[in-house]
Amino acid sequence: MFCMCFMVFAITGFAGNRDGRSEDSDARQKEKKERREKVKSRFTIGGYGEAVYSRNFYSDNYLRYASPQDYKDESHGRFDLPHVVIMLGYDFGKGWSMGSEIEFEHGGTESAVEIEEHEGGEYESEVERGGEVALEQFWIQKSFCSAFNIKLGHMVVPVGATNAHHLPTEFFGVYRPEGENTIMPCTWHETGLSIWGQTGDWRYEAMLLPGLDSDRFGDKEWIKGGAGSPYEFKIANAMAGAFRVDNFSVKGLRLSVSGYAGNTFSNTLKKATAASYEGVKGTVLIGAFDFHYDGHNWVARGNFDYGHLSDAALITRYNGSFSNDSPAKKTPVATAALAAGMEVGYDLFGFAEKQQQKGRKFYVFGRYEYYDSMFDTEAAITDYEQYGRQRIAFGLNYYPMKEIVLKGEYSLGILKSRFNNEPAVSLGVAYAGFFNL
Repeated sequence: MFCMCFMVFAITGFAGNRDGRSEDSDARQKEKKERREKVKSRFTIGGYGEAVYSRNFYSDNYLRYASPQDYKDESHGRFDLPHVVIMLGYDFGKGWSMGSEIEFEHGGTESAVEIEEHEGGEYESEVERGGEVALEQFWIQKSFCSAFNIKLGHMVVPVGATNAHHLPTEFFGVYRPEGENTIMPCTWHETGLSIWGQTGDWRYEAMLLPGLDSDRFGDKEWIKGGAGSPYEFKIANAMAGAFRVDNFSVKGLRLSVSGYAGNTFSNTLKKATAASYEGVKGTVLIGAFDFHYDGHNWVARGNFDYGHLSDAALITRYNGSFSNDSPAKKTPVATAALAAGMEVGYDLFGFAEKQQQKGRKFYVFGRYEYYDSMFDTEAAITDYEQYGRQRIAFGLNYYPMKEIVLKGEYSLGILKSRFNNEPAVSLGVAYAGFFNL
């Protein structure tokens, strides 16, 4: 009996080992492989990055707006790494997950030397945020269902088209859309709490976050400088709220509205004690609409953003009282700012079957923008007219694959007649995607 069992075992073993492995061994190897793949799938790594060269056919002298007649027919060139970002995420299971983004902006730290246009061309060291690099996102999320998720930590504020869709593969220009990138923080990220979800054709997000800091508002970029913090902490004497709603009812079309509301004047380390500042809130209100259409070889995107700041004249006066070594801008700030723009691109490979099969796209595009960081000012505020302008651009986007794009564009900044227009040619390469380990 023993011999018969041994023979059966030997025969089956021999049959299963003709390629040097048993069926049990194959099954174990397959199980181990699936287990490893399952563990790996919980961890995600990705990112995006941009490298750019621009030739600007206008002067970069700090007096170019004060004496435009003296700075005609000048040009300068620049290389830049606008954004390089590393994304890390992990799914802990049971609805718990985390995400993070570390951003290297302009290829270095978040401090820079700038020439101040309204202070005699002095060199000033500008600190945009504390630290050597920017932690753009770090959050923990609990997902109960697709319609209800809670996120806590540092995250993007979803106001405006560019903040919600800021990857370089999500806009045609070599740089991010100039209007939104001027009057609002971009990418705007704050520490707070977010509730979001999607049901049917609707997606929503509501966010509680600290208010902006009015001491870093200014003329050229309105409230943009009030995000983040130059300190090792974020002042949160005043809280704010933001929201975004997206609709996908029409195939290929996304319609979105977003907004922000919050007080800002109390978010400063230097407290206002004078009676003239009693009751000043510095309330910022922003309303935005944007859309994205992708179909029939066409891509069209557009945005309209309007923002209002209360007590702008008092904030301007108060910010002027800061010492020279403070992070305050000490420049006038407007009551209202506006940005509107639209871009349209057509895929020339849309009818090339071989190119489509390889995932390639080749867009020719055009863009128009109007924006003004001093759209409406109080009587006591100097309105710098050079900050209200139109911009047109046209160019090419070549996608050899979905995650990589090569860009080229010609742009023209159209200023009021007493200033010189600002033409430029820019070239860039960018990527955005997630990588398998």
